[in-house]
Amino acid sequence: MAVSGQNLVKTAPEVQSPSRPRAKGERTRDRILDLAYDSVIRKGFAATSIEELVEAAGITKSGFFYHFKDKTDLARQLIARYTTENARFLDDMAARARELSDDPLHSFLIFLKLYAEAMESVPDAHPGCFVATVTFQDQSFDREMRRLTVDSVIDWRERFVGWLEEIAEAYPPRGKLAMTDLADSILTFTYGGMTLAKVLGDNRAISRQALMFRETVRLYFQPN
Repeated sequence: MAVSGQNLVKTAPEVQSPSRPRAKGERTRDRILDLAYDSVIRKGFAATSIEELVEAAGITKSGFFYHFKDKTDLARQLIARYTTENARFLDDMAARARELSDDPLHSFLIFLKLYAEAMESVPDAHPGCFVATVTFQDQSFDREMRRLTVDSVIDWRERFVGWLEEIAEAYPPRGKLAMTDLADSILTFTYGGMTLAKVLGDNRAISRQALMFRETVRLYFQPN
């Protein structure tokens, strides 16, 4: 996960440079992306019209086309922003965990604790999973959009596979689980947790799943 003014990374404080306030054009573009993201998640890409986005953003149609070539370009910019912000969110948290411990296992456990804390606010701010939306509404998107979505998932996987392999070298695992499967579990419990949170009205669903996975990792790599 992941994603816009409503996305996963908004669980972390957004940092703006004090020396360069955002221009009006940037704010307008971001506003359109926020509105589009929310609409696509809630009712689908095909049902989201340029007209409704223009009206909601309080701009003209020409204002929309100043920022986006067409609706397909809007979709691509949505996934690009989702991927970039998600990566920044994860990288910042990983860097913080690495600063707190040089040990690969201990730093990963710290990361998962930080991640669990961040996930407590996701259900209120995040209406759903953008990756899942694109995947299950694939006929609404072109081949390039689907490729960008696949790339975003692979990027998510690879950032954790490397860390887990580093842990496995220092702490031989107790079983034969593939590091790829362990890495995929983070994505699985995050987006599966979003479904649980919505269905059960439980904002801590993702956080609890993250802590359960943290305990699984701790036990799996625990020295004999």
